[in-house]
Amino acid sequence: MKFFHLSDLHIGKHLHRYNLREDQEAVLSQVVDYAQKLHPDAIVIAGDIYDKTVPSGEAVTVFDEFLTALSRIRPAIPVLIISGNHDSAERLQYASSLLRGQQIYLAGMPPRTPRDRIDKVTFTDEYGKVDFYLLPFVKPSHVRGVFPEEEIRTYTEMVEKLLDREKIDYKNKRNVLVSHQFYAGDGEPQTCDSETPSVGGLDRVDAGVTEGFDYVALGHLHGAQRAGKGQAWYCGTLLKYSVSEARQTKALQVVTLEEKGSVPVIQRLELHPLRDVKAKEGTLAELLEAGLSGVDPDYVSITLKDETELYKPKEQLEQIFSHILEIRIDNSRTRRQMEDWDEQPSARNPVEAFAAFYEEMQGREMEEEEIRLIQQIFDSVKGE
Repeated sequence: MKFFHLSDLHIGKHLHRYNLREDQEAVLSQVVDYAQKLHPDAIVIAGDIYDKTVPSGEAVTVFDEFLTALSRIRPAIPVLIISGNHDSAERLQYASSLLRGQQIYLAGMPPRTPRDRIDKVTFTDEYGKVDFYLLPFVKPSHVRGVFPEEEIRTYTEMVEKLLDREKIDYKNKRNVLVSHQFYAGDGEPQTCDSETPSVGGLDRVDAGVTEGFDYVALGHLHGAQRAGKGQAWYCGTLLKYSVSEARQTKALQVVTLEEKGSVPVIQRLELHPLRDVKAKEGTLAELLEAGLSGVDPDYVSITLKDETELYKPKEQLEQIFSHILEIRIDNSRTRRQMEDWDEQPSARNPVEAFAAFYEEMQGREMEEEEIRLIQQIFDSVKGE
């Protein structure tokens, strides 16, 4: 059983002020070319199809053209899709019953009632059946109707209970979970600036709850990496969506499952972006000299190291770099400013933060009664 594992297409995304439509169309075309050449048994897309819950007409057209190109391949290749936190579950679910007839399996909505189950798609190869469980992005509040008599306190507990309901045969059958959540093991996963952050890791799911699966196709984190000790993998994005990803190598992940008990074979296929994302630093003179060979078409973040004032650096750099994302200054003056900022005391909790703000605005410290009242307010908000 061979399948492509994609995620986080973020169709419709802009990188700073640049529309990435051309870049996304180019890399999706390469996925189609690989599909025609290798003809996988399935293509899995693990969420965040679009960059916004209400995608533009342009973004919908790009995805439609991608699916249409895949559907023209013969024999037909099934496509399995779940919604991510950037998608609208209801919109993505639209026409899912109709599309199943075209072997496009859309799971936009997670289980909401006791009767609902995680969508399952079964394939058969020379080793027997492979069950794919399609679990869209879900929050504990989404599944209150599934567990009316229980209180789901954490994301880990939520995923564990949803999987337990499926009575999955981990011992005898090969099972693949497709999920879009923040899964992590003992260590801290590699994250990027282009991802949606969570406060305090509240949405973290212990990857250990998925260790019974033969492979877990994850979406959400943009860097390719393993989650936990099992076979849970983030495939990463097809393109670089932030400067923090400049050093990453993006690729198409191909997974091969053989007989039950064997370790999945993971292959990374090279992709060629229309424009790369780079981070360059140096003095203005150094950067201009390095660019004398021609105009650089890539997306570039530039950090200037000059200690002296510069004459129209942006205008000069635009003669060398056609897609400048940002220009930063890093010299002794800016570093001193950052050091001064770092030395500012940080509040340990919301009440202390408010007290510091109050003192700055009112010119006096808060009284005990005022502190008690603001603590009650924060406690009530936390309870909500």
